[in-house]
Amino acid sequence: MNRASTLISHVFKCNKVPRPKRLCVPGLPHHVVQRGNNKQATFLSDGDYVSYIDLLREAADQHDVKVHAFVLMTNHVHLMMTPSSDIGLSLTMQALGRSFVWRFNKKYDRSGTLWEGRFKCSLIDTDRYCLACYRYIDLNPVRAGIVAHPGDYRWSSYRHNAFGAPSTFLTPHSSYTLLGRTRQLQAEQYGRIVMNSLDQETLAVIRHGIRKQLPIGSNQFISGIQQHIGQQIGTGKIGRPKK
Repeated sequence: MNRASTLISHVFKCNKVPRPKRLCVPGLPHHVVQRGNNKQATFLSDGDYVSYIDLLREAADQHDVKVHAFVLMTNHVHLMMTPSSDIGLSLTMQALGRSFVWRFNKKYDRSGTLWEGRFKCSLIDTDRYCLACYRYIDLNPVRAGIVAHPGDYRWSSYRHNAFGAPSTFLTPHSSYTLLGRTRQLQAEQYGRIVMNSLDQETLAVIRHGIRKQLPIGSNQFISGIQQHIGQQIGTGKIGRPKK
């Protein structure tokens, strides 16, 4: 049994439920997305972005969750994180959500919800998909037409991942560290590969995974999850990215 299968087996034995509402496996990366309610803006000033990052760092540290990549868009966020427990991810997002909404509402003299229900989460298998998700997240502002180059966008992990800019809360995933022997070589190699546009098949897989909250990875990985919960997970083909 490989490491991923062992981790999956552990979390489902601990939960003892036929089918969890959200798949969360300790030790494996997850693509997390949260959107503003009714597509409303969730960041109205530079201070809001800074506040969110500070609160993310605090919540992730408190619940032992590693953050690998992020991008804060006008009305939604993308995060890639690895929890150390089966509840760490949920606790992190709950604490972050409560604290940020409280600050946001107080600052703008408003009340009520800010986010669109619960966050969405897609479990990521294989290092190839992990790096693809890194790139998907860091290139979000480019795909949205906000900037021509990801380095021109302040509120993402790109400058840390590609330029080696210091960060107080980002932790490179093992798939990233394999890019080079030193931190500088890793950043240089990432900077080269991130600018290669993701092919349409990989984009479709990542988007399908987060939209349906499905794991993305090899057929063996997905089959392992299905065996443990005793049901097929979703519909549609989820393949591996092209080289």
